[in-house]
Amino acid sequence: MEYRQLGKSDVKVSAVTLGTWAIGGWMWGGQDESDAIDAIRRSVDLGVTSIDTAAVYGFGESEELVGRAVAGRRDKVQILTKYGLRWDIDVGGEQHFQTQDNDGNPVTIHKYAKADSVITECERSLKRLGTDYIDLYQCHWRDHSTPVEETFEAMDKLLKDGKILAAGVSNFSVEEIEAANRTAPVAAVQPPFSMVNRGAEKDIIPYCHQNDIGVIVYSPLERGLLTGKVTLDREFPETDHRSNNPFFSGENRGRVLEFLDKIRPVAEAHDATLAQVVINWTIHRPGITAALVGARNAEQAEQNAAAAELTLSEDQMRTIDRLVDGLKLEV
Repeated sequence: MEYRQLGKSDVKVSAVTLGTWAIGGWMWGGQDESDAIDAIRRSVDLGVTSIDTAAVYGFGESEELVGRAVAGRRDKVQILTKYGLRWDIDVGGEQHFQTQDNDGNPVTIHKYAKADSVITECERSLKRLGTDYIDLYQCHWRDHSTPVEETFEAMDKLLKDGKILAAGVSNFSVEEIEAANRTAPVAAVQPPFSMVNRGAEKDIIPYCHQNDIGVIVYSPLERGLLTGKVTLDREFPETDHRSNNPFFSGENRGRVLEFLDKIRPVAEAHDATLAQVVINWTIHRPGITAALVGARNAEQAEQNAAAAELTLSEDQMRTIDRLVDGLKLEV
C-alpha cells in the first residue's frame, strides 16, 4: 500500500482509504455490526489504515463502530471524520434535507458550522471514536449561514489545542477553499469523483495541485454502479438512497454495463474484478491523493486493499482513459 501526504500537514493516508458511510446503516438499507467491525479490522491488517467517517453517518453509529474496531490499535490508523451536519438541532444553519433515522423516525438534517458547534461536535466525535485526537477533521458541507472565517477560526483552535492534526473540507467550491485556507491551513479537500462524475477535474483538483492541498475523492465506484454488480433488474429498497438516484436509472445502468464490458479484458488480464480496476485507475489519476472505498465485510475489505497492488500498463491505462472519455450519462 502506498501512503501519501495530505498537503503541507504531517498526516499521511493510505491511497485506498476506507469509507464508512454504509456501515452506519443509514441510507444504505442497514448493516450488520459484526461484519462492519470485521471490515474495518481486516482493512487495517492489509494496509488500508486510513478510515473516513462522519458524525452524521448513522447519527453517530458509524463513528462508534470505528472506535470499537480500532480500540487498542489507534497508533496504527488515521481517523478522518467530519462535522457540520446536525440532526439534533431545530434552529440555526441551513436546512439540508429531510430523511429517516435507522429506526424509521423522521429527521431533519441542518448544515450548521458556527464556531461553538464545531467545538462541540469535535468533543462528541472524540468520545464516540474513543480517542483524544482526530487526524483529519473536515467540514462536511458549507454552511452558508455562517462566515467560513468563523468556522475555520474554530478549526484553528482545534489545531492549536492538538484535538485535530489537520483540517479539511468536503463539498466546497474553489472560492470557499480559498476563504477557509486564509484562516486555517486546509490540508485536504474531499470532492465526489468517479469515471462517470469527473466535475472535480475542471477546477477543484487543479487548484489543489497548484496549492499543495491533498485530494481525497469519494464515491469512486459511484455507490456501486461501477462494480458491474448493479444489473438492470436489481431493485433497491426505499431506505436505500440509490432507489431514486439518477445515476441508477435504467438507461444509465445500461450504458455503464456496456462500458464495463469493454474494460473487462483489462480486469481479466490481471485476474482482478472490475471494481479493483476502477479503484486502481482512480488512485492513479493526476492530482488525486486517495480514494474512499466502502467495505461492508472482510471479503470486500480484502478486495479493496488488493486493488492498490495492481500494476496497469500504460496501454491499458490509455485504453481505459479513452473509454471513460466516451462514457456519457444522463443525470
